[in-house]
Amino acid sequence: MGSPMPKHKNQEKQEKQDRKHQQAKKSGNPPASATDAFRLPVGAPVSLASYAADATPVGPRDKAQGVAVTALLGDPLADLQERLYAASTAGDGRRLLLVLQGMDTSGKGGTVKHVIGLFNPSGCRIRAFKAPTEEERSHSFLWRITKALPEAGEIGIFDRSHYEDVLIGRVRELAPPDEIEQRYGQIDNFERSLSDSGVTIVKVFLHISHEQQKRRLLERLDNPEKHWKFNPGDIDERALWPAYQEAYEIALQRCATDAAPWHLVPADRKWYRNWAVSSLLLEHLTALDPQYPPADFDVEECRKRLLSEG
Repeated sequence: MGSPMPKHKNQEKQEKQDRKHQQAKKSGNPPASATDAFRLPVGAPVSLASYAADATPVGPRDKAQGVAVTALLGDPLADLQERLYAASTAGDGRRLLLVLQGMDTSGKGGTVKHVIGLFNPSGCRIRAFKAPTEEERSHSFLWRITKALPEAGEIGIFDRSHYEDVLIGRVRELAPPDEIEQRYGQIDNFERSLSDSGVTIVKVFLHISHEQQKRRLLERLDNPEKHWKFNPGDIDERALWPAYQEAYEIALQRCATDAAPWHLVPADRKWYRNWAVSSLLLEHLTALDPQYPPADFDVEECRKRLLSEG
């Protein structure tokens, strides 16, 4: 099993981040946006060991503040979601797709519950991808993904995604190496075509530490109400941690483009994870700036008709 990053280096990294945060506050300069803080450089090699999974590089610094600030994001997120859906009724085909990837217990389901719960569910399309069915295996690996995409005006959420086919597919050797190699380019082309058709793609890797995963798995075993979330196979997958880390590093580098970059969110702290993903969604939706469409009828005429009723 691969050796984790020495603790003292993680501590030094966190302390450096803390100093930068404090310097920014003292100087009066606002901290970097969530997008700037979490976006990985396009095309650059990725070493997951160099990122502290419990870091708080920007935003709230403790749980109480994080929970409070995240709650405040609910109204602006709901407003932007409504505007996005309203714009679609006038032919605006734009939509947003949130792709969540991460090791077991990294919090994909928790993110859906706590972050997507801030939205109106009628405007969301949530899909949790499991092992492909026999029918799905008879098609291209992107076939089932295409069928689950959000419609115009919707916010789509993928709990796992097409990346499983270059992650578990690579680690478990579920396809020949040359086929896995081809999939990286296919994913890039697929995501570029989505972007060109009006889909804003927000890809998030929830970065959890090896130690934190063990604690969360033990919590599930120690609580009978969480046994349904535990699978003995999780231990087998955990034994392949180094191989999965390598597979993620390759995917995060090979499938990061200007049209669909990757964002690495520290996920050891659940409250920080929720704030980070909420903030990423808010910033991307704000950049879209969807507008309510103008009325396609005579407003004053309708007003007069209603007022003239007996």
